[in-house]
Amino acid sequence: MSDFIMSLPSIWSAILVSDLLRYLIGAFGIFLIVNLALAGVLAGRKIRSDSPPVKQMITEFLVSLRTVFIFATAGGLLIAFFASLGWIDLYMDPAERGWIYFWTSTAILIVAHDAWFYWTHRLIHHPRLFRRVHRRHHRSHNPSPFTSYSFDVAEAVVNAAYLPLILLVLPTSPLALFIFTGHMMVRNAIGHCGYEIFPSWKGTPVFGWLTTVTHHDLHHAQAGWNFGLYFTFWDKAMGTEHPDYAARFFDATCKPDPAIDEAIS
Repeated sequence: MSDFIMSLPSIWSAILVSDLLRYLIGAFGIFLIVNLALAGVLAGRKIRSDSPPVKQMITEFLVSLRTVFIFATAGGLLIAFFASLGWIDLYMDPAERGWIYFWTSTAILIVAHDAWFYWTHRLIHHPRLFRRVHRRHHRSHNPSPFTSYSFDVAEAVVNAAYLPLILLVLPTSPLALFIFTGHMMVRNAIGHCGYEIFPSWKGTPVFGWLTTVTHHDLHHAQAGWNFGLYFTFWDKAMGTEHPDYAARFFDATCKPDPAIDEAIS
């Protein structure tokens, strides 16, 4: 234990840098690719006519830095502490338990996280909790990729708690954690980008079991619906999917192409 305490500063700083880089690469990467580089190409798939104001995005970024600090401290350090006590099995060789277990455990991390997010998300929408725990995130009524980590302190702690808890019962490789956290960041940033980039067929989602950008954008527009993070099945099973979701997705993916209209005219 004394060795762990002595190494705390270096452990925490390494975790902090890792979490910060994940956010910067994910949020700025999606913003640069989708909202800037591909904005013209995706003009027909822009969900809202207006864009998030720059002041809002700066605020989101600054608040997200606080969230990164909380994730590194309440999440990362707790994992390191549990591992030092032998409560968590982090095996270094991803093939140690076989590749079937590796990919299964990675899938469990993602599916269980979606369940954790759905139910905690519904909980913090309770009127007695919303203003204290979740209002900061919904101040971004028209979200951007930087909204991904724009949380109140309590919400950041709730989100940070998932990994230490699941790892108490799920032996995991650091590579699986890298895949999980990378997927979490990218899906989060994409879900707030404001452009419907998910594939459609005649205005219907090709992968109906995945939450699309429109799905989460509707949650920011009308907060009582669409609580899922990665998948739609909890919203469908619990009756919390927005009744106009299919129509909104159709509108987002079947707009006339401005470039084609201009060429014709």
